[in-house]
Amino acid sequence: MRFLQRAVLAVAGLLLVTTLPCSVAQTTESRVQATRLMNELMSGKGVVGGPFTLTDHLGQARSLSDFQGKVVLIYFGYMFCPDICPTDLVNIARLLTLLGKDSANVQAIFITLDPTRDTQALIGPYVGHFDKRILGLRGTEAQTKELATQYKTFYEKVNVNEQQYLIDHTAFIYLMNREGKYVAFFPPGTTPERMATMVREELAQNYR
Repeated sequence: MRFLQRAVLAVAGLLLVTTLPCSVAQTTESRVQATRLMNELMSGKGVVGGPFTLTDHLGQARSLSDFQGKVVLIYFGYMFCPDICPTDLVNIARLLTLLGKDSANVQAIFITLDPTRDTQALIGPYVGHFDKRILGLRGTEAQTKELATQYKTFYEKVNVNEQQYLIDHTAFIYLMNREGKYVAFFPPGTTPERMATMVREELAQNYR
Protein backbone atom coordinates (compact mmCIF):
# COMPACT_ATOMS: atom_id res chain seq x y z
CA MET A 1 0.00 0.00 0.00
CA ARG A 2 2.82 2.41 0.88
CA PHE A 3 4.50 1.60 -2.42
CA LEU A 4 1.26 2.40 -4.26
CA GLN A 5 0.93 5.70 -2.41
CA ARG A 6 4.52 6.64 -3.29
CA ALA A 7 3.94 5.65 -6.91
CA VAL A 8 0.79 7.75 -7.14
CA LEU A 9 2.63 10.70 -5.59
CA ALA A 10 5.41 10.38 -8.15
CA VAL A 11 2.97 10.16 -11.05
CA ALA A 12 1.03 13.15 -9.76
CA GLY A 13 4.22 15.15 -9.66
CA LEU A 14 5.11 14.18 -13.21
CA LEU A 15 1.66 14.94 -14.61
CA LEU A 16 1.27 18.30 -12.89
CA VAL A 17 1.93 21.02 -15.44
CA THR A 18 4.36 23.19 -13.52
CA THR A 19 4.77 26.66 -14.94
CA LEU A 20 6.57 28.41 -12.09
CA PRO A 21 8.39 27.56 -8.86
CA CYS A 22 6.09 27.96 -5.85
CA SER A 23 6.81 28.49 -2.19
CA VAL A 24 7.43 25.35 -0.14
CA ALA A 25 4.06 25.77 1.57
CA GLN A 26 2.23 26.06 -1.74
CA THR A 27 4.06 23.07 -3.17
CA THR A 28 3.33 20.82 -0.19
CA GLU A 29 -0.37 21.70 -0.11
CA SER A 30 -0.67 21.44 -3.88
CA ARG A 31 1.01 18.06 -4.10
CA VAL A 32 -1.27 16.64 -1.43
CA GLN A 33 -4.37 17.78 -3.31
CA ALA A 34 -2.98 16.70 -6.66
CA THR A 35 -2.09 13.29 -5.25
CA ARG A 36 -5.56 12.82 -3.80
CA LEU A 37 -7.24 13.58 -7.12
CA MET A 38 -4.74 11.42 -9.01
CA ASN A 39 -5.31 8.53 -6.61
CA GLU A 40 -9.07 8.76 -7.13
CA LEU A 41 -8.60 8.88 -10.90
CA MET A 42 -6.09 6.04 -11.18
CA SER A 43 -7.70 3.72 -8.63
CA GLY A 44 -11.09 3.86 -10.32
CA LYS A 45 -12.74 3.92 -6.89
CA GLY A 46 -14.30 7.33 -7.25
CA VAL A 47 -16.79 8.63 -9.79
CA VAL A 48 -15.10 10.56 -12.60
CA GLY A 49 -16.96 13.05 -14.75
CA GLY A 50 -20.63 13.92 -14.82
CA PRO A 51 -23.09 16.33 -16.40
CA PHE A 52 -22.40 20.03 -16.74
CA THR A 53 -23.79 23.18 -18.32
CA LEU A 54 -21.38 25.94 -19.32
CA THR A 55 -21.33 28.85 -21.77
CA ASP A 56 -19.85 28.87 -25.27
CA HIS A 57 -18.29 31.75 -27.22
CA LEU A 58 -21.74 32.91 -28.35
CA GLY A 59 -23.05 33.09 -24.80
CA GLN A 60 -25.23 30.04 -25.30
CA ALA A 61 -25.62 27.38 -22.62
CA ARG A 62 -24.06 24.08 -23.67
CA SER A 63 -24.44 20.83 -21.76
CA LEU A 64 -22.72 17.48 -21.97
CA SER A 65 -26.12 15.99 -22.78
CA ASP A 66 -26.21 18.08 -25.98
CA PHE A 67 -23.72 15.61 -27.43
CA GLN A 68 -25.61 12.43 -26.60
CA GLY A 69 -24.75 9.87 -29.26
CA LYS A 70 -21.26 11.25 -29.82
CA VAL A 71 -17.96 10.32 -28.26
CA VAL A 72 -16.75 13.36 -26.33
CA LEU A 73 -13.19 14.47 -25.55
CA ILE A 74 -12.86 16.94 -22.66
CA TYR A 75 -9.73 18.97 -21.96
CA PHE A 76 -9.16 21.47 -19.14
CA GLY A 77 -6.65 24.24 -19.78
CA TYR A 78 -6.30 27.97 -20.22
CA MET A 79 -5.46 30.37 -23.00
CA PHE A 80 -2.37 31.90 -21.37
CA CYS A 81 -0.76 28.47 -20.92
CA PRO A 82 2.68 28.83 -22.51
CA ASP A 83 3.26 25.35 -23.90
CA ILE A 84 1.37 22.29 -22.62
CA CYS A 85 -2.16 23.42 -23.53
CA PRO A 86 -1.26 24.48 -27.08
CA THR A 87 0.58 21.19 -27.59
CA ASP A 88 -2.39 19.16 -26.37
CA LEU A 89 -4.82 21.14 -28.51
CA VAL A 90 -2.62 20.56 -31.55
CA ASN A 91 -2.77 16.84 -30.77
CA ILE A 92 -6.55 16.95 -30.44
CA ALA A 93 -6.78 18.72 -33.80
CA ARG A 94 -4.51 16.10 -35.33
CA LEU A 95 -6.68 13.37 -33.81
CA LEU A 96 -9.80 14.82 -35.45
CA THR A 97 -7.99 14.88 -38.78
CA LEU A 98 -6.87 11.26 -38.39
CA LEU A 99 -10.45 10.19 -37.68
CA GLY A 100 -11.60 11.45 -41.06
CA LYS A 101 -15.36 11.01 -41.50
CA ASP A 102 -15.59 9.47 -38.03
CA SER A 103 -14.84 12.90 -36.55
CA ALA A 104 -18.48 13.82 -37.25
CA ASN A 105 -19.36 11.50 -34.37
CA VAL A 106 -16.84 13.07 -31.99
CA GLN A 107 -17.04 16.35 -30.06
CA ALA A 108 -13.86 17.85 -28.62
CA ILE A 109 -14.39 20.34 -25.78
CA PHE A 110 -11.92 22.79 -24.24
CA ILE A 111 -12.97 23.98 -20.76
CA THR A 112 -11.04 26.95 -19.43
CA LEU A 113 -9.60 26.91 -15.93
CA ASP A 114 -9.22 30.70 -16.14
CA PRO A 115 -12.67 32.18 -16.86
CA THR A 116 -11.59 35.61 -15.62
CA ARG A 117 -9.16 36.14 -18.50
CA ASP A 118 -10.54 33.63 -21.01
CA THR A 119 -13.58 35.70 -21.87
CA GLN A 120 -16.50 34.78 -24.09
CA ALA A 121 -15.11 36.96 -26.88
CA LEU A 122 -11.67 35.34 -26.78
CA ILE A 123 -12.29 31.65 -26.24
CA GLY A 124 -13.93 30.95 -29.61
CA PRO A 125 -11.11 32.36 -31.76
CA TYR A 126 -8.55 30.68 -29.51
CA VAL A 127 -9.82 27.12 -29.94
CA GLY A 128 -10.71 27.83 -33.57
CA HIS A 129 -7.05 28.54 -34.22
CA PHE A 130 -6.34 24.87 -33.57
CA ASP A 131 -9.46 23.38 -35.15
CA LYS A 132 -12.90 24.87 -35.68
CA ARG A 133 -14.46 21.60 -34.53
CA ILE A 134 -13.18 22.15 -30.98
CA LEU A 135 -15.77 23.80 -28.74
CA GLY A 136 -14.59 26.27 -26.10
CA LEU A 137 -16.60 26.52 -22.89
CA ARG A 138 -16.35 28.62 -19.75
CA GLY A 139 -18.19 28.92 -16.44
CA THR A 140 -17.96 30.95 -13.28
CA GLU A 141 -15.01 30.48 -10.95
CA ALA A 142 -17.23 28.37 -8.67
CA GLN A 143 -18.51 26.23 -11.56
CA THR A 144 -14.98 25.73 -12.82
CA LYS A 145 -13.68 24.55 -9.45
CA GLU A 146 -16.61 22.18 -8.94
CA LEU A 147 -16.34 20.70 -12.43
CA ALA A 148 -12.55 20.33 -12.33
CA THR A 149 -12.79 18.46 -9.03
CA GLN A 150 -15.56 16.30 -10.48
CA TYR A 151 -13.21 15.32 -13.31
CA LYS A 152 -10.22 14.89 -10.94
CA THR A 153 -8.36 17.82 -12.51
CA PHE A 154 -6.10 19.74 -10.16
CA TYR A 155 -5.29 23.42 -10.75
CA GLU A 156 -4.18 26.50 -8.84
CA LYS A 157 -3.18 30.06 -9.62
CA VAL A 158 0.48 30.96 -9.18
CA ASN A 159 1.26 34.65 -8.94
CA VAL A 160 4.04 35.97 -11.16
CA ASN A 161 3.69 39.46 -9.70
CA GLU A 162 0.89 41.65 -8.38
CA GLN A 163 -0.78 41.87 -11.80
CA GLN A 164 0.02 38.57 -13.48
CA TYR A 165 -0.46 34.89 -12.74
CA LEU A 166 -0.12 31.52 -14.39
CA ILE A 167 -1.96 28.31 -13.57
CA ASP A 168 -0.42 25.00 -12.56
CA HIS A 169 -2.71 22.15 -13.57
CA THR A 170 -2.88 18.51 -14.47
CA ALA A 171 -3.39 18.05 -18.19
CA PHE A 172 -5.54 15.11 -19.18
CA ILE A 173 -7.83 14.50 -22.14
CA TYR A 174 -10.94 12.69 -20.89
CA LEU A 175 -12.70 10.19 -23.12
CA MET A 176 -16.47 10.00 -22.64
CA ASN A 177 -18.71 7.47 -24.37
CA ARG A 178 -21.84 8.13 -26.41
CA GLU A 179 -23.91 8.19 -23.23
CA GLY A 180 -21.71 10.80 -21.57
CA LYS A 181 -20.03 8.32 -19.23
CA TYR A 182 -16.33 8.44 -18.42
CA VAL A 183 -14.25 5.79 -20.17
CA ALA A 184 -10.57 6.70 -19.77
CA PHE A 185 -8.08 9.54 -19.74
CA PHE A 186 -5.13 10.27 -22.00
CA PRO A 187 -2.09 11.58 -20.12
CA PRO A 188 0.22 14.24 -21.56
CA GLY A 189 2.32 12.85 -24.39
CA THR A 190 -0.32 10.45 -25.71
CA THR A 191 0.03 10.44 -29.47
CA PRO A 192 -2.91 11.35 -31.73
CA GLU A 193 -2.54 7.93 -33.30
CA ARG A 194 -3.00 6.17 -29.97
CA MET A 195 -5.98 8.35 -29.12
CA ALA A 196 -7.52 7.66 -32.53
CA THR A 197 -7.33 3.92 -31.89
CA MET A 198 -9.18 4.19 -28.59
CA VAL A 199 -11.74 6.65 -29.95
CA ARG A 200 -12.53 4.33 -32.87
CA GLU A 201 -12.93 1.44 -30.43
CA GLU A 202 -15.40 3.50 -28.44
CA LEU A 203 -17.27 4.56 -31.59
CA ALA A 204 -17.73 0.87 -32.43
CA GLN A 205 -19.49 0.18 -29.13
CA ASN A 206 -23.26 -0.26 -29.19
CA TYR A 207 -25.25 1.24 -26.33
CA ARG A 208 -28.90 0.37 -25.84
